[in-house]
Amino acid sequence: MKPTLIIGGGLAGLFTALKLAPAPCTVLSPRPLGEGASSAWAQGGIAAALDEGDTPEAHAADTVAAGAGLVDEKVALGMAREARERVLDLLEFGVPFDKDLEGRLVQSREAAHSARRIVRVAGDKAGQAIMEALVAAVRRTPAITVREGFVADELVVRDGRVAGVAARPVDGGNPETIEADAVVLATGGIGALFGVTTNPPEARGIGLAIAARAGAVIADPEFVQFHPTAIDVGRDPAPLATEALRGDGAILVDKDGDRFMAALHKDGELAPRDIVARGVAASIAAGKGAFLDARAAVGAAFPERFPTVYAACMAAGIDAVSQPIPIAPAEHYHMGGVLTDARGRTTLPGLWAAGEVASTGVHGANRLASNSLLEAVVFGARIAADIAAGAADVTTDAVAAEPAAARTAPRRRTAEATARDGVAIRRLRAVMQAHCGVVRDERGLTVAVQRLAVIRREAESEALYNMATAALFVAVCALLRKESRGGHFRTDHPEADAALAHRTLVTLAEVDAVASSVSPRAAVARRATPQRARDVARSARLH
Repeated sequence: MKPTLIIGGGLAGLFTALKLAPAPCTVLSPRPLGEGASSAWAQGGIAAALDEGDTPEAHAADTVAAGAGLVDEKVALGMAREARERVLDLLEFGVPFDKDLEGRLVQSREAAHSARRIVRVAGDKAGQAIMEALVAAVRRTPAITVREGFVADELVVRDGRVAGVAARPVDGGNPETIEADAVVLATGGIGALFGVTTNPPEARGIGLAIAARAGAVIADPEFVQFHPTAIDVGRDPAPLATEALRGDGAILVDKDGDRFMAALHKDGELAPRDIVARGVAASIAAGKGAFLDARAAVGAAFPERFPTVYAACMAAGIDAVSQPIPIAPAEHYHMGGVLTDARGRTTLPGLWAAGEVASTGVHGANRLASNSLLEAVVFGARIAADIAAGAADVTTDAVAAEPAAARTAPRRRTAEATARDGVAIRRLRAVMQAHCGVVRDERGLTVAVQRLAVIRREAESEALYNMATAALFVAVCALLRKESRGGHFRTDHPEADAALAHRTLVTLAEVDAVASSVSPRAAVARRATPQRARDVARSARLH
């Protein structure tokens, strides 16, 4: 048996590796462990129903409500019921969650939660503390081999099974093929495809792209969550002002000090993220600006209660104790990804996916706050158990993958972006920001598809080719979904359509077909993919 190969050194990848031990595995990471992982940047914490009066059923109900009709209720409930055990795992690995004087975990409330159920570390340092603890645990686990400085270019598929990955050192060394009986994608999200994001540069959709190129089915790529309170100080990536601030009473105001969310939703600042993000965007577009005002709610306690946010503000010359914080929406999380079943299996035998690269059905059209870290550890544990039980020798029970003959494009000439590709990457991010952002419409999405297709076709490197592939999935499926739901808002179709209350399931061949025929004559192609998605959804056996 070859060691399990885990691609990605964030929370999902490291937790999977630790739960696999003492079985051997190899972790590939483009940077030193703990660096460049979105998990380390998470501020709020992990959602878990631990307090008396709260229940996993209530947590699951909140998850379903936030997901705007597309959450798999069975998977959401299963995740909520496993939350306590996974929090205990993290405590055992050394995560210093906040506790009160009696030793009980301190929990806060975030938007769209009906109870205080967010387990935190030092107010806003959960992601950093969790990653530090897991990195230390991985370093002292002999069964885990860590290979830092490697990026995946494409999956190796033999006889219909994923058998490893073609990887290349980020410093420009020689590529190599790393073989494995089981491969776990844990590569993170797509934030770096957008001009304004809270994600690190490594979050550029590589996992989604290489899985799609190998023939995997991709789910819900059009659903992108934009965090409403990125700190608007011109930094890339944008620093984040955690939602826990609003949970503790901070308010959103315009430049005149007037609150604007109360008129948009009954929950005001604690409305679901997509609604708050559009409210912030609208205030900015109207020339009124948008600010997070924590002076009354937090005040002088800001440096102690939210040290990460406070430091980011001070670095930009803003004293959050006495000044409102300028904010803007920024790409924060991708609800879509590689389709998996309840055990983390993708549609390709031999391939699992966990964390933001996966689409498990938990998030639906709009992720509930602080469910992302929970999903990563829940599915990391499930994948480890599945592989340990010998699942690498059986086929997936998810929907059928795309035929191997149509699965991939010719290999690019280089791994990392050339100088010319560097210019194209900036153009790609601008296109995604302008046309696939908080609000969308058919004209803008059509332009996005056309321009992204050209960028992909002219790519000189694997890096850009994969970025453009992932971006095309978002743009094409956003164009096809002619309604507004969760994180996907169309100004030309502002209401939800009950007939479209189903997940999008799509392959690269279908995305390419639409991208190559986006024109007034493409109506037939645009109608074909949603119908196929409904057919695939009916035939899926995900549980």
